[in-house]
Amino acid sequence: MNCAPRAAGFTLVEILVALAVLAIALTATARSLGGALDTTAALRDRTLARWVAEDRLAELELRREWPDLDVKEGDADMGGRAFRWRQETGVTPAARMRRVEVSVFLKGTDSTLAKLTGFLEQTATQALLPAGLGSQTGPGPQTGSQPGPQPAPQPAPQTEPPR
Repeated sequence: MNCAPRAAGFTLVEILVALAVLAIALTATARSLGGALDTTAALRDRTLARWVAEDRLAELELRREWPDLDVKEGDADMGGRAFRWRQETGVTPAARMRRVEVSVFLKGTDSTLAKLTGFLEQTATQALLPAGLGSQTGPGPQTGSQPGPQPAPQPAPQTEPPR
């Protein structure tokens, strides 16, 4: 009988197949991690943009000023990122309420990352301010820099509806 001892180990073909399987698995893992990093960065930007919008709405509420019916824009920094916000103030069916919509973008882009809407109520002291001090109550967009006569503000209701 021919009983030659056979060397223990893997053949060259087995090693090449194992390396090919490993290369495919590592490529798929690298792509998956790259996608996860992109998603994480996008979520971070959206979260920071939402915080910018929340800060803007909170600032309006804390100032207790009756906002003008206009569009304002500004810059904000949050988490080391530069953002641009746009605030659009509009009327509501309730005369003593204003709708404020804040949209936030990365600086230099037009893609909206966050958009929040808030409502501000006119207080009794705001209703008593003269029209020239930013206490607009009438519908339609108006700005203080427009030349010519401005429409007279509509008076706020004197009685509050029952709750």
